[in-house]
Amino acid sequence: MTISKVVLATSNQGKVKELSSMLADCHIEVLPQSEFEVPEVAETGTTFVENAIIKARHAAKISGLPAIADDSGLEVDALNGEPGVYSARYAGANTSDQDNIDHLLAQLGDTPNRRARFWCVLVFMRHEHDPTPVICQASWEGEITRSQAGQEGFGYDPIFYVNELGCTSAELSKQQKNAISHRGQALQQLLAYFQGLS
Repeated sequence: MTISKVVLATSNQGKVKELSSMLADCHIEVLPQSEFEVPEVAETGTTFVENAIIKARHAAKISGLPAIADDSGLEVDALNGEPGVYSARYAGANTSDQDNIDHLLAQLGDTPNRRARFWCVLVFMRHEHDPTPVICQASWEGEITRSQAGQEGFGYDPIFYVNELGCTSAELSKQQKNAISHRGQALQQLLAYFQGLS
């Protein structure tokens, strides 16, 4: 199967740019779902995999193209895996990254166990009825700090401490982060899949 175009189920231009550069050598053009006026779809899944499949299927159905979608979030051991699939709206609907950080730190309190990990699931669907979507998933281990540090990144990056580098994710450059992060690892798996097709 030759793939020349895929739709990315996001309106985030940064993600489109990142994937475009990675798939350039495979001669695959990455288009944002906004080009096809794909509306947001309700993420009703209880796992990252379910939500990524919902988004990919929705984008493939409306665009008529193969689709890639991702779902990612933070899992904190002391909170039984929360915030998980609710990472982006942990403090409630229409809240900011700072609101979510404050809420998470309040939930953890003085808990000594601060172990956590980011998860990223990337799904590729050849068409909306694809019975065997390609699923790439990766995690990034760390700990939740007690205070924020760093200006880079987004989401929970200022409180996600990367032990082997001795700093938070928000203190890493974009290049450093992409080389080791959950998303970077999942993207490498997807890239290997596409390279195997050519």
